[in-house]
Amino acid sequence: MDVDGVLTDGGFIWGPNGEEYKSFSFFDIMGLSLGRKAGLIFALISGEDSPLIDRMAVKMGISDVYKGCKDKASALRSFAAKYRLDMSEICFMGDDVNDLPAMKLAGLAASPATAHKAALSEAGLVMKCGGGQGAVRELIDLILSNKNKEVSS
Repeated sequence: MDVDGVLTDGGFIWGPNGEEYKSFSFFDIMGLSLGRKAGLIFALISGEDSPLIDRMAVKMGISDVYKGCKDKASALRSFAAKYRLDMSEICFMGDDVNDLPAMKLAGLAASPATAHKAALSEAGLVMKCGGGQGAVRELIDLILSNKNKEVSS
């Protein structure tokens, strides 16, 4: 998934000494935790090269991090190859035009409700929640709900 606009609301605050602050949702953090426990594999793919992305990845136990990424489709292909996944097995959540190539490549493209209209048009699934406001948790809950239905069938 993308980070800014998906795991965050897309905003940031600069401190007086140039430090950057971002806000993450505990709903999303819990969703990532539940997803990992259920066997989902996550990657963070961001155009930004922020140390806050590394910090989030460490907190969530996400080892696949692509920062400063200008070609998100290539990063998605690399992730798929590493885990021997077919693109049809991959969901990518993005929120803006730089996410479109990865969204087009993934088996399922999703967007937070607050995404840019181009991402909303590309998404096969649009969340009710906004970026940084539980959209990731909403998506993970849907995936896990579907996974559980398949197991019980």
